[in-house]
Amino acid sequence: PEPGDLIEIKRPLYQHWALYLGDGYVINVTPVDEGAPSLSVSTVSIFTGKAKVKKQLLKEVVENHAWKVNNKYDRSRTPLPVAKIIWRAESYIDREVPYDLLYSNCEHFVTMLHYGEKVSDQVS
Repeated sequence: PEPGDLIEIKRPLYQHWALYLGDGYVINVTPVDEGAPSLSVSTVSIFTGKAKVKKQLLKEVVENHAWKVNNKYDRSRTPLPVAKIIWRAESYIDREVPYDLLYSNCEHFVTMLHYGEKVSDQVS
């Protein structure tokens, strides 16, 4: 992957999304409850209405799941410049953000960083 790329991780029942920062690291939303396994980010965050933004190694986020670079909206939207994507992403590290499965999920978060607008076709 290249810095700024959207990473789609195939999890049971849903896809988790992260944004590649470079040097093996991604930024993604995680449960606010540090004890919750990453697999349950959606489940925990649905009930709390919030998530925590973390910078983590791609291999730790992916675990043993399949993943791919998926900048699928590039056909219909213009990505922000890479330097701006990374700067915006890094400004969110360790912050709590609202989480809502339909309007503010992990894909919405990374597409907001990548394009400047929230997009998710997982829930349409």
